[in-house]
Amino acid sequence: MRNTLRTFTLLAALTAIFLGIGYSLAGPGGMLIAFGLAMVMNLFSYWNSDKIVLKMYRAQPVDASHPDARVRAYAEDVLEMASRAGMPPPKVYIIDQDQPNAFATGRNPDNAAVAATRGLLQMLDRREIRGVMAHELAHVKHRDTLTMTITATIAGAISSLANFAAFSGGSGGGERRGGGLMGLVVMILAPIAAALVQMAISRGREYEADRGGAEISGDPEALASALSKIEAYAHGVRNPDAEANPATSHMFIINPLSGEGMDNLFSTHPSTANRVAALMEMKGG
Repeated sequence: MRNTLRTFTLLAALTAIFLGIGYSLAGPGGMLIAFGLAMVMNLFSYWNSDKIVLKMYRAQPVDASHPDARVRAYAEDVLEMASRAGMPPPKVYIIDQDQPNAFATGRNPDNAAVAATRGLLQMLDRREIRGVMAHELAHVKHRDTLTMTITATIAGAISSLANFAAFSGGSGGGERRGGGLMGLVVMILAPIAAALVQMAISRGREYEADRGGAEISGDPEALASALSKIEAYAHGVRNPDAEANPATSHMFIINPLSGEGMDNLFSTHPSTANRVAALMEMKGG
């Protein structure tokens, strides 16, 4: 209950930032328009959250009939672990990216999907892949996937609207001066504020998903090993789709961004070393 209230508060903060940009652009009327857009985006994200991100990353569905034995094992293990956790079977996808990574999406467990990159399936062994996908199933079970996708949608819109505010210089009528300065301030501060909210939403949920994933797979050491390997390789292999859509970075098990530019100024993920240490404590317990 406390986690749900905290997440609701942070989503409200994102919406408030969006409204603030609308106000800087066109005063009270702009704020009302921004509020209407935020509501429409939230509704659209609710019904189409899985399709939005999967299409963005050109994910392809796979199942146990796939010609590649590693992909077959991946699909089989996801469905087996979902059944063990008492969850509806999610749709299983693969993303044609070299960077090792994975995410889950969908508005609820009945409409969920999990996706792993080709790089993840090639780099990790089967036990480690099970650990990673158990983590993603935990996100689904905890109903994190809807929150993460709505957050990505609003944060992306904030960045776009902030850029527009900078070029337009802000307005709101003749009663306010310094519109150009206002636009510049909005362009700089709004994406930073949105990133901070994303970070606050994501970090606690990653620890919870690690714990839940370890329980689903029954193998916390495998997830710890996978996290260490992904962290070591992920930032050395670029993910062009993630770089083009940085607002979705918090959805991945490890931050997919290269670390270049403002988009990665604030990490949306907790320290991998701390996550590994927590998982190894579970193993010891």
